[in-house]
Amino acid sequence: MNYNVGMYGGSFNPLHMGHVDCIIKAASQCNQLYVVISYRSNCTDIDVRIKYRWVYQITKHIGNVKIILLEDKLDKKSDYTKQYWENDCEIVKKKIGTKIDVVFCGDDYDKTSFWNICYPESDLIIFPRNKYNSTDIRANVYKHWDWLPLVVRPYYVKKVLLIGTESCGKSTLTVNLAHHFNTNYLEEVGRELSELSGTDTMMLSGDFTRILLEHKAKELRLIEHSNKVLIEDTDCLITKFFMNFLEDKNIEKNTLLADAIASLNEYDLVLYMEPDVEWVQDGDRSEIIAADRYKYGNMIKKIYEDFGFHFVCLSGTYLERYEQAIKLIEEIL
Repeated sequence: MNYNVGMYGGSFNPLHMGHVDCIIKAASQCNQLYVVISYRSNCTDIDVRIKYRWVYQITKHIGNVKIILLEDKLDKKSDYTKQYWENDCEIVKKKIGTKIDVVFCGDDYDKTSFWNICYPESDLIIFPRNKYNSTDIRANVYKHWDWLPLVVRPYYVKKVLLIGTESCGKSTLTVNLAHHFNTNYLEEVGRELSELSGTDTMMLSGDFTRILLEHKAKELRLIEHSNKVLIEDTDCLITKFFMNFLEDKNIEKNTLLADAIASLNEYDLVLYMEPDVEWVQDGDRSEIIAADRYKYGNMIKKIYEDFGFHFVCLSGTYLERYEQAIKLIEEIL
């Protein structure tokens, strides 16, 4: 049977593959489907703008789907009354502005639910949602990773940052960890750009600006396609350290940029590599830093502490660092 106007609603906290399947089936049975996103303006819910984008991204190709928003102002199930439901119903009907022929919902609802009680004039179609359940996902997102649509996963990707002085093993460890967790990694963007003049001691101010901007832009792109976690080799504050060490001529403006990016950055885990492994001269590494690695390492620590970043120090052999890092990342997942 083909309906003129249909409605499918939910809190989508988060949107999962069960929701996606229901929306596709509902949209195929009506000329116009309205997806109602219920949201709360508090910390118990995902930001409504994020939920809106999720639904838009998975429906924009269909052509007959419109999204409307419904604010839920209650926090507890015991607070819901028939009168409250009916008020919400009137808001939805007013937003849709025409007769609702059919209401669709998943089988986590039944005939005593809001959808049937408040829309008695509409047909009710209940779709099986199989194994998918938002409560289980919220309890352990990473255990149910396959339940999340690709557009939702970036919201939950953890960010792990590796920092330290030169030749402390962070670049190799970054790649090794990414391979272990079968995910993306963000290499040290400044490595290639610092060699545009053959040596980092002859870098231009524009090189630092480019490093700062390209690193952040690349991070944002990689998060979109990462598997639960993104491993990063250094960030803007390491660049800030080298701007001072190499005496960038445009230090004032580049510092403002580095600080602005740092204020936007959030990490789920920061790992500091102690400089207690053998120094390796790889390319144009500084012999000045090599001569007093702990001094410069402590300077890097202070930069991160001043910005309020907590970090865990890793030391020991390369194997011990690798095993320590895996354990710490598994804990945040």
